[in-house]
Amino acid sequence: MTATLGVVDLPGLHRRLVEAIRARGRVLVAFSGGVDSGLVARLAYDALGRDALAVLADAESLSRHELDEAVAEAEEIGIPLRILSMSELANESYAANPANRCYFCRKELGRNLRPLASELGFDVIADGVNVSDLGDVRPGIQAMNEEGFWHPLVEHGLGKDEVRALARHLGLSFHAKPSNACLSSRIAYGEVITLEKLQRVDAAELALRALGFPVVRVRAHEGIARIEVPPEDIPRLTAPEMAEKAVAAVRDAGFVYVTVDLRGYRSGSMREGL
Repeated sequence: MTATLGVVDLPGLHRRLVEAIRARGRVLVAFSGGVDSGLVARLAYDALGRDALAVLADAESLSRHELDEAVAEAEEIGIPLRILSMSELANESYAANPANRCYFCRKELGRNLRPLASELGFDVIADGVNVSDLGDVRPGIQAMNEEGFWHPLVEHGLGKDEVRALARHLGLSFHAKPSNACLSSRIAYGEVITLEKLQRVDAAELALRALGFPVVRVRAHEGIARIEVPPEDIPRLTAPEMAEKAVAAVRDAGFVYVTVDLRGYRSGSMREGL
């Protein structure tokens, strides 16, 4: 569908998705605040009203910035939101930070959401997985499949471009929100994840956003911070005055050494060393 995005019938696509969700009964949406799950939340609310519920898992790897944005997005959509506190770090397999860390994350999510859905009388758990996600290494999707999650965007052939186009068509203010991943994705594989390390990354990224870099990753390699920004932002970040501010901000967050990745921001860069 992506190759023919210009001729996609967005009103018809919206209608078909709403009908598919309505046919499932009461739907609980695994909500993260990203564009994908945000679109599913909007579709579920259009289909079911208050028979739809968004559940946001508040774990150690969710930045406070993302939590606040997710709450605001649910309010914009109108869907009821429940924040579910859970611990990922309590799972030793997750905290050990293997290459398939996301598998253990999503298994924990399923173990928390399935009893909640049953208790509250929801028939299905929907997520925001889309077709574009399927071509990458995604052990988390394997876990979600095992936990019985439903992928309505995949079922209807939507990739990332269609997701954004439909979100824009529906007037969602966050349709162009940059993709993001949990804070644990910033920690080098094999390095044990701790709450302190996650908070250090969160603080460093918050400080860099305040300096005018809305798309930024602080990749943590023991005491070294490797900053990724889009390639076009690298000259501004490395200009002497800005570089001095950035170094001070990241060191204040708790890092010893501060570097800039000259290749720029790219999703999944931690996997390059595997």
